[in-house]
Amino acid sequence: MMLHKGNIHIYTGNGKGKTLAAIGLAVRAAGAGFRSIIIQFMKDYPYSEIISLQKLSGYITLRQFGNDGFVLNKQKPSASDIEKANDGLNFAYTSMNSGNFDIVILDEILIASYFGLFSESQIIKMLDSKPANIELILTGRYAGKEVIAKADLVTEMNEVKHYYQKGILSIKGIDS
Repeated sequence: MMLHKGNIHIYTGNGKGKTLAAIGLAVRAAGAGFRSIIIQFMKDYPYSEIISLQKLSGYITLRQFGNDGFVLNKQKPSASDIEKANDGLNFAYTSMNSGNFDIVILDEILIASYFGLFSESQIIKMLDSKPANIELILTGRYAGKEVIAKADLVTEMNEVKHYYQKGILSIKGIDS
């Protein structure tokens, strides 16, 4: 099955749920027979959704490029961090143009650009080269105005209240 016209989605904002919204779209699409690839930037942790998605591996592929250690350590990204992110960007181009997927999800690509792992203009170039039949989803905080202008759908998740504020750390199966 192939999409007739693919759109560009952005899930951004400081609230929780951007990645899960994109994964939910991939799960829904699998039910309709579509094939998705999820390319995660700045993530190498074995989040619980990875185990769940393995059960849908006939329809959903997931690849991770890099991690967010430099953010946690309040450092600039290393040359290795930048190289891994650019490997992910190149892999995204290849995947988007391979004919093997209907949906390409670029998880945390927006914040990866914000932290200087690649430029926003590289993202714009990708958006401009998207095949017409590919649904392209970008997630992450700090979506730039030019990227937003290229999108067909933009959802902003805003944090109103979060249990982190009470000192409750990440809950396995809920947050990780």
